[in-house]
Amino acid sequence: MTTQTKGAMRPVRVFQVATGNVGSEMIKRIRYQPDLELVGLHCYSPEKVGRDAGEIVGIDPVGVTATGTVEESITAEPDCVTFHGVFPDLELYVPVLEAGIDIVTTADWITGHHRNANHPHPSGRTEEEVIRAACERGGSTFYGTGMNPGLAQILTIVHSADVTEIERVLCKESVDVSCHHSVDTWEEVGFGRSVEDPEVPGMLEKYTRVFEDAVRLMADCMALPLDEVRFEYELGACTDDVDLGWYQLPAGSLGGCYLKYLGMSDGEPRIEMHLEWQMTPNTEPHWDIQGCYITQIDGDPCIYSKHLILPKPGTDFSSPEAFAAVGMTVTGMPALNAIRSVVDAPAGIVTSADLPLRSFAGRFTPEIVERAGR
Repeated sequence: MTTQTKGAMRPVRVFQVATGNVGSEMIKRIRYQPDLELVGLHCYSPEKVGRDAGEIVGIDPVGVTATGTVEESITAEPDCVTFHGVFPDLELYVPVLEAGIDIVTTADWITGHHRNANHPHPSGRTEEEVIRAACERGGSTFYGTGMNPGLAQILTIVHSADVTEIERVLCKESVDVSCHHSVDTWEEVGFGRSVEDPEVPGMLEKYTRVFEDAVRLMADCMALPLDEVRFEYELGACTDDVDLGWYQLPAGSLGGCYLKYLGMSDGEPRIEMHLEWQMTPNTEPHWDIQGCYITQIDGDPCIYSKHLILPKPGTDFSSPEAFAAVGMTVTGMPALNAIRSVVDAPAGIVTSADLPLRSFAGRFTPEIVERAGR
């Protein structure tokens, strides 16, 4: 769907879905995207429907009233729907795509491989087949991204451009996750359950398997065929009861983990995605959390790079929510920044390997852009 009008680029009309952790932050941030216009908001919670989007997320009114049906999302005639729910919603995706409206999502989708393998669709088709068919019927485009998986792998891929004779690639997230206030998410992956519970490893794998997609995206870009992607794990048990205020971790329960997704080629791990997650430092074993994303490439030459995310000077961290907002911002912004490229892309399912470099570029403040255009 084009946004070109008589030689001038009009703002892309965006209809957002969900106002959880990431979605709430994106309502605040989209105001500062000069090439985007928020034209609607879909909420799943009935108590939010009918309220102004700004009021819902704790800012001044923005003039957009939350609605609660898919039909209202379509009749608003957006160019693109941004989806910030925790898990995909194909009952929303399909009619939106069939209506010719593009979708950019931060919910559990990078290549679609793991959704096909681990989340059977009631129709008997894979989720990828269902989405692709909807794109074909509507001439629309579907794209999934985020910080990790998403931008973290793009950074690793770009770093590899410096290297010849690559032997091994590692992308690693080493973070404290206690500021990510999503009870549903952490219950699904087993945090707070006993590390002796035999179901915990399977829960961790099922709900982090999207990181297999991260490995496959890197392999695709680096032209390395993979035999399989293996999952390995270490569990950190809480040494004491931990009360985070929003989440409880009894002694002996899962409070940290070290997960590995290993892209195997000819029996050797060649492309790896590691997740070093800490809900509390009081676990055994305990890992040295570095609070960053790390790229390590063995080749000629070798690369070691840390991607640190620092708060804007003057940020008020008097509440945990303010600290959490930084993580939500970097999760959602890769989606917002890619919207125009997705709208301009051919119909179908696209990955980051298909989009131009400008898809991964941020935007200057509206004031700076306005002054530059004078």
